[in-house]
Amino acid sequence: MSYTVEIKDIQKVTHDVKAYTFEKPEGYEFVPGQATEVSINKPEWKDEKRPFTFCSLNDDDYLQFVIKSYRDHDGVTNQLDQLKPGDELIIDDPWGAIHYDGPGTFLAGGAGVTPFIAIFRQLHKDGKVDGNHLYFSNKTAQDIILQEEFKKIMGDNFINTLTQEKKDGYLHGRIDKEFLEEHIDNFDQSFYICGPMQFVKDLIRDLRDLGVETSGLVFEK
Repeated sequence: MSYTVEIKDIQKVTHDVKAYTFEKPEGYEFVPGQATEVSINKPEWKDEKRPFTFCSLNDDDYLQFVIKSYRDHDGVTNQLDQLKPGDELIIDDPWGAIHYDGPGTFLAGGAGVTPFIAIFRQLHKDGKVDGNHLYFSNKTAQDIILQEEFKKIMGDNFINTLTQEKKDGYLHGRIDKEFLEEHIDNFDQSFYICGPMQFVKDLIRDLRDLGVETSGLVFEK
């Protein structure tokens, strides 16, 4: 089923990421970590659907996406970047395999952190953040989405690593097998993975090599 919803607010999050807050259809429900197919309610873009993750909570009376815009070509995210409050989106019913299954380690690459936003907001609201760690890989510090909010929620268990910048207070390098061996001492736990397709594929392989059972891996299949 599809729903046409009006954008109520747009806020800048980073230099190329914005938070879009919009109407919530009556009776619409989702689980933190889930996504939906989204298109822009304009004749030339209505059929161009893309998946985006809810960053609001199910109990909120609004819906929200946090979306990175790729401005180097005229695609959906570039069009979203040009929208204003009052413009409309079309959303479908929620779906998705990423859901919270108990304390563990979250591994995110770039805009792939978005499914974890609602999960950690819900855990924070419920007082259940303890026992979780988030390792977040970005090119530079200015690319880190919601850095201050994650710091507030997770404290020292929010760990950033930068691949194209060396900066005090941040680790440097990719999240790969060597990184995992150096920074994680318990592989008998749940691992939540989201990011670019190759990032996810490589980490699933690396974690399996390190002894993590397939049942301990949570990712979008």
